[in-house]
Amino acid sequence: MNGADSLCDTLLANDVRVCFANPGTSEMHFVAALDRKPEMRCILGLSEGVVTGAADGYARMTDHPAATLLHTGPGLANGLANLHNARRARIPMINIVGDHASYHLPLDAPLTSDIEGLAGTMSNWVHRIRSPEDIVGATEAAYRASLSPPGVATLILPADAAWGDVEADRPIRLSRPEPHAVNMDSVRGVAAAIRDAPGEVGILVSGAAARADCLEIAGAIAAARDVRLFCEMQLPRVERGHGRVALTRIPYPIDAALDLLADIDVLVLVGAPEPVAFFAYPGKPGRLVRKGCRVLTLASHGDDLKGALEALRDELDVRQSPPPTRSQRLSDDIVPFGHLTEDAIAVMVAARLPDNAIICDEGVTSARRFFELSADSAPHDYLMNTGGSIGCGIPLATGAAVACPDRKVINLQADGSAMYTVQGLWTQAREDLDVITIIFANRAYAVLHAEMRNVGVNGIGENARRMMDLDHPAWDWVSIAKGMGVDAAGAHSCEQFADLFQSALRRRGPFLIEAII
Repeated sequence: MNGADSLCDTLLANDVRVCFANPGTSEMHFVAALDRKPEMRCILGLSEGVVTGAADGYARMTDHPAATLLHTGPGLANGLANLHNARRARIPMINIVGDHASYHLPLDAPLTSDIEGLAGTMSNWVHRIRSPEDIVGATEAAYRASLSPPGVATLILPADAAWGDVEADRPIRLSRPEPHAVNMDSVRGVAAAIRDAPGEVGILVSGAAARADCLEIAGAIAAARDVRLFCEMQLPRVERGHGRVALTRIPYPIDAALDLLADIDVLVLVGAPEPVAFFAYPGKPGRLVRKGCRVLTLASHGDDLKGALEALRDELDVRQSPPPTRSQRLSDDIVPFGHLTEDAIAVMVAARLPDNAIICDEGVTSARRFFELSADSAPHDYLMNTGGSIGCGIPLATGAAVACPDRKVINLQADGSAMYTVQGLWTQAREDLDVITIIFANRAYAVLHAEMRNVGVNGIGENARRMMDLDHPAWDWVSIAKGMGVDAAGAHSCEQFADLFQSALRRRGPFLIEAII
């Protein structure tokens, strides 16, 4: 057995059974090892941004790491943007980055780079393997690091460590790290603040606290104590839809966010950081809570979020409370007509969403209304861009579909950001993934038009327009998708879109709708 075999065996022993990959020469021994391990599902991405984004989507839906395989420093660098989003999503991931043989590094060959420096910017944990004998221990450490607390772990694999011989020890199955225990001092402090609050109280949830079981507990507290429930502006995953406790998302536009939180006197964080503005704007605050608001942490990422909510419920003596507010089922009889608009798309998708679907939202400005409407859709999971680095939507949907092959995945996708990782459509075709991609074809970086106004620039000249408009030439998304092996069609009207969406829901496999708005 060589080092690459032992690395692969250690991953498999710990149920890491999917490897999203874009390998090169330095990784060929690991590729050969994967060839000897049919239990490992190997999925090729034609861009490293697809690889890292797909691993992110997979982890969000399984709470378990996939592996990525990347080619030296430049390959890692190509994937860093979606590693940034994954780090912000606080999900588990194990990156395997191949490198030159250790004795070749002093020669400064063309692909030689500071992999540790690159990886450290977007990883919680980085380790360079020193020898074939180091591989098993290092891989076990990477697995633990990806889960305690969940985050991005990067393992650097020199080629000579991969091809070197090693004793064939039986790999060990590691126990999954437990979350940190509930801090009862924090629970009692938060309970007292809720009881004594002079005005409005809010609870802001993220991570596992945005799942249906935790939302039941939070909803009971909210109903009994007149508390408002919020979720992050850029949330990793929330279980949503009719019959579930609904959350109010903090909006992206800073004025709307400030207005939403203006009356909150106590804000309790459960697995979420304090909300701040996405950017600085002249004359406006960076913090979104008002001055004087008490911001208290009930539990942080890596803590037992459900246990903390249960303890808070008990501390507040919430037992015979009225049932938490639940959303109602949105009627699927709503049929907009005429010219296709982004709001009409949001209404039609929300009304016709199938049970147990997964929404991956990178619609940016075009899909903002969907989240509000989705409270009344069929029960579903909602995922979105967490770090603001565009190009995550298509890969995120790809990884979610790999993780949940029996569920329909719907990607709400802005056209400009789709072009960053359009190669993910090819992976969807190759793997026959059940993904509907809806391209909001406004042929502009519409968010940048809005941001120009937000920073006080009202007149847009020719140079600025050429950096924000995408219509000269306009993309033909139907041809792009078909060139990647994905069937596609375009819609100019509400009636055309409704027919295409219904048809896509009835079929299995990847399909793209170019919604021309």
